[in-house]
Amino acid sequence: MKRDLFPRLTVVIVLTVLFLLAVIFRLFSLQIVKGEEYAEASMKRLVKTIPLKAQRGEILDRYGRVIVSSQITYNLEISQYRKDKKWVNDTVYNLILLMEKENQEYTENLPISEIPYSYTQPEDQIKDYLKKMNLPETLSAEECILALKERYQLSEAIPEQYHRKVLSVRSEMEQREFSQNNNFVFAENVNMNVVTVIKENDRSYPGVNVMTSYDRLYPEKVSPHVLGRVGLIYKEEYDKLKELGYGYTDIIGKEGIEKVFDLELKGKDGVLKVEQNELGKITDTEVLKNAQPGNDIILTIDLNLQKRAEKALKDVIYNLRQTIHDVGGGAITVVDIHTGEILAIASYPDYDIETFLEDYNDNYNNPLNPFWNRAISGTYAPGSTFKILTSLAVLEEGIITPGAQIYDQGKYTYFKDYQPTCHVYPGNHGYVNVSDAIKVSCNYYFYETGRLLGIEKLNEYARKVGLGEYTGIEISGEEKGIVAGPAYRDKIGSVWYPGDTLQASIGQSDNLFTPLQLSNYIATVVNGGTRYEAHLLYKIKNYTTGEIKEVTPKVVEQIEIQPQNYKAIMEGMRSVTEDGTASNVFQDFPIAVGGKTGTAEVPGTNNGLFVAFAPYDNPKIAISVVVEHGAHGNSIAPAAREVIEEYFKNAQTEIQDEYEKFQIK
Repeated sequence: MKRDLFPRLTVVIVLTVLFLLAVIFRLFSLQIVKGEEYAEASMKRLVKTIPLKAQRGEILDRYGRVIVSSQITYNLEISQYRKDKKWVNDTVYNLILLMEKENQEYTENLPISEIPYSYTQPEDQIKDYLKKMNLPETLSAEECILALKERYQLSEAIPEQYHRKVLSVRSEMEQREFSQNNNFVFAENVNMNVVTVIKENDRSYPGVNVMTSYDRLYPEKVSPHVLGRVGLIYKEEYDKLKELGYGYTDIIGKEGIEKVFDLELKGKDGVLKVEQNELGKITDTEVLKNAQPGNDIILTIDLNLQKRAEKALKDVIYNLRQTIHDVGGGAITVVDIHTGEILAIASYPDYDIETFLEDYNDNYNNPLNPFWNRAISGTYAPGSTFKILTSLAVLEEGIITPGAQIYDQGKYTYFKDYQPTCHVYPGNHGYVNVSDAIKVSCNYYFYETGRLLGIEKLNEYARKVGLGEYTGIEISGEEKGIVAGPAYRDKIGSVWYPGDTLQASIGQSDNLFTPLQLSNYIATVVNGGTRYEAHLLYKIKNYTTGEIKEVTPKVVEQIEIQPQNYKAIMEGMRSVTEDGTASNVFQDFPIAVGGKTGTAEVPGTNNGLFVAFAPYDNPKIAISVVVEHGAHGNSIAPAAREVIEEYFKNAQTEIQDEYEKFQIK
């Protein structure tokens, strides 16, 4: 019996040992031989969470008309699905080939040209790039390419003409800290052909997924300088904004309203749980937290008025170019005199936000610089439009009374060594009071009263009405301007002479102001002396609650203008359009308008300026128009007439209907 048991026991023991050996071998194979491979495969199938992008809020005009909105688009994102990164080069190369075939843009930013290699940016920017990449600052462009080839182990199987392109993407991926937890946005807003190819060719594009996002739409094609644009966040921007919850794949405002109110517009991303297969492709998703769309920004801009202002500016410049060879760009600004709200703000030439990248080189090389926002960044000598300020100052300081007259002798001979003339010299205007002087733009009158007032008092009033001061507009790029006087001359290491006060009094000398400053200054005078902060934000509409947050106009200065002085200035500006220097433009115009023409001396043809307000009996808006080398204020005043006509032509019922439809209450 025992003899029969022993063979059986032996078989059991042998089988057990063999089983254990098989298990041990399998474990060895799994953990040691193929441990990295299976760990990598496990990583590929790990469930992870990624941001679920929120829809950006809309930008609307004051009556709720849409200026900027969003639409769903598709982005290509590369995710790190393997520890070995050599596959990235092939994936990037294949993606570049696809994008070139479909004529699509993709993310790359290497400051080196194609063969023969050379740097494409200024030396300081190249040094910054090399420093960020931990490369010696002395590297030539070709040496930089070689260093990057070695760093990213670029295979010679990739054709040399694509080396720079692949390295550019790889460099960008490194700067954006590409990792298992941080995807890289290779391309934005790709077409459906690209989407189809990616989805149908998994093995050619491992780690590449099509993700939904939102792209900005500009249905009205207006005011690019104000609206600004959006784009993928840069590393430098991310470093500053990450504490506010921004991510590496966020689309953010780059300029203008889009940038200033980015936190309101961007919304709050949700959370999406995804599972990837062995090729890094997303196979399953689950929304863990819904995205919350951004809030709507409602601007003070009147869309119809903005369109008319842009067209009027463009038309007047086009017409002037038929006879004046050096006419440049220009600007129009319109403000509500009782609130500081900017109703229209146009700069010409401008550009198309939707084709910003495609048109960049052409616009950058355009000598008129379409990217330059002349309305707030351009500074111009105000010419005779400044005489309204001089009138206010001399009247309020009691230098002269409204009815007092000065005889214009043609040539001003107070100084022996400096004797400027009136613009009608060798003729003269005879006896003129302040209203007459504004009407005929008598230089002699303002030489005399400006000298008696003194430059310090003149500067004091200039700053009170906002000249040489920031207006308060929210978007960046505003210039402060220059108020002519001893302080500025000291700053630049020069001397202020008594005769300079004469030129400053008529808006020449060193005086330089922006078009927005000019309209805000006129608004301050014609509303009786209250200077408001100029602003573009009207209201913010909360997406979730529908609650409206309104902006309260801010008073920054108050001048108690005496009634008799106010009346004299207003009558002078009215006479400019009735029978003065702009009367031919406003002849038979049904709306009573006050205004002042200006001509500023610059090399070449003089600049033309015109400021105005309307209606005369109950002022509501103030306007400034500036055209570089526009010759004379009278030449560009038709643009202001167009804007005034547009402002008053719409019946209040039409505006009220739109107001109620949008339900801004």
